[in-house]
Amino acid sequence: MTKSNDAASAITTNGLISQLKRWLSGRVSPRVMGTSRVALVLLALILLMVIAPILSLVVIAFGDAGDVWPHLLSTVLPRSVMTTIWLMLGVGSLTALIGVSTAWLVTMCRFPGRALFQWALLMPLAIPTYIVAYAAVDMFDYSGPAQSLIRWLFGFQSARDYWFPEVRSLPGSILVMSFVLYPYVFLTTRATFLMQSACALDVSRTLGAGPVRLFFAVALPLARPAIVVGVTLAMMECLNDIGAVEFFGVKTLTFSVYDTWLNRASLAGAAQISTVMLLVVLLLLWLERRGRREQRFTTTTRRYQSLPSFRLGGWRAGLAVMACALPILIGFLLPASILMRSVFFHWRDNLNADFLAAMGNSLFLASFAAVLTALLGTALAYFARTQKSALVSAVTRLSSIGYAVPGTVLAVGILIPVAQLDNLIAASMRDWFGLATGLILISSGAAMLYAYCVRFMAMSYGAGETGLQRISPNLEAASRTLGRSSWRTLVEIDLPLIRPSLISGALLVFVDVMKELPATILLRPFNFDTLATLVYGQASLEAFEKGALAALTIVAVGLVPVILLSRTSSRSMQG
Repeated sequence: MTKSNDAASAITTNGLISQLKRWLSGRVSPRVMGTSRVALVLLALILLMVIAPILSLVVIAFGDAGDVWPHLLSTVLPRSVMTTIWLMLGVGSLTALIGVSTAWLVTMCRFPGRALFQWALLMPLAIPTYIVAYAAVDMFDYSGPAQSLIRWLFGFQSARDYWFPEVRSLPGSILVMSFVLYPYVFLTTRATFLMQSACALDVSRTLGAGPVRLFFAVALPLARPAIVVGVTLAMMECLNDIGAVEFFGVKTLTFSVYDTWLNRASLAGAAQISTVMLLVVLLLLWLERRGRREQRFTTTTRRYQSLPSFRLGGWRAGLAVMACALPILIGFLLPASILMRSVFFHWRDNLNADFLAAMGNSLFLASFAAVLTALLGTALAYFARTQKSALVSAVTRLSSIGYAVPGTVLAVGILIPVAQLDNLIAASMRDWFGLATGLILISSGAAMLYAYCVRFMAMSYGAGETGLQRISPNLEAASRTLGRSSWRTLVEIDLPLIRPSLISGALLVFVDVMKELPATILLRPFNFDTLATLVYGQASLEAFEKGALAALTIVAVGLVPVILLSRTSSRSMQG
């Protein structure tokens, strides 16, 4: 993080509340800060909502962990750190290889099936990593179809008669997760390839550069910032995962937080491990910013020309088809086919009251979180557009940090402030009205909604900011000239124009909440299941086929952002 960002963050966290108190007491005008009264109050609430879990996490981490922390520090933490590092390095390297190569092929080469691969390579985004992990074990385990076929073909009687790689291992988790997370690199890298100057590539071809030399000498250096961003996103998703790594038996930091909190009954120990994870996230963000530092490239035209392409034929075309088809096969088609097979043969076990209840809970939570984050994110984007101040800029940056924080870390940080507020409400209701309310916020699922808003607000803010950037300031100026207030201008002019962006952002939040597992496991009320936790629970009992319908439902919902992204990509190519 740069010094300017540190300064802005310090000003925001240390000065906002005191400035708000001074303003409420009438001793300072809010215009001194360049921010209106409504904006100041809302920004204070959003800031408090975002930083409260982080501050709570730090406070808990410095608490007394008893005899657990020495044991964690000497045995669990070193192994978890090394396992996490190897997992992230492996996933980062393999996603970079798959994402960059496929992005180059579908952007710069012509071969059979290219138009199909342009959008089909995004399909693994529809399946969460933990569902692919369950499907991979179901497919390649000893009793699965792959090894059963080998035994049938060669007449083997037991596993001692032949060798087969163990899927429940660190290499197995790296392979499976990479074929699910590579679209992050594919998306960012392909966007950069599409935006690269056609003139620069044409000059390189005129000078005799072939496709391989053009890729390594021109395209790859220009795309390096985008590759760093994509790999960082994939590594963050890898760090956030808990379902896949637990099922594979890979004890990462995320699993250690879960195990320390629930199995060792040490919240302080879990918070201390979570702070280590937070440091890893900050390191990744620093590496991402450093990778993009001083990387500024311009194009020679305002409207992109058709990029030069290489027509592949014969064995080269065959290799290109295989290179693009393999990630789709492993990352989407095989898991989806296993899910459909399980649903077909076990539909009576899947279609039951538990599934219907979990689907209702998921739909309610996802819908509520999508609407709430859309309201908060749009308000934040609007204030960032209209209130030009360092304060607003710093708060908008801080509000987006939740997406980078793993769900387990958020859950640990959220539990204490929500529990304290719950206890305060319960005591007040008992003292004032004589009612025993219990822990309303935790038992009602409000803690989960809080975690979803903090984690996914960046999506709604990004959607609102993108939509507002497309509106000419002259429209708003004309509205104000005609006597409209800023509120009426927002309602009558801005919101109707940015409605498509808001809907897209809300849909993305809806889908991510439907798939979210780490925070949901740790913050859900007793006997409360979502589709994600239902799949997780059945897989933990080695009965994945009974959760296949819930998993298939998550995949079907996850296709929504894939369709949106493919449509956006198509429009960008046509433009």
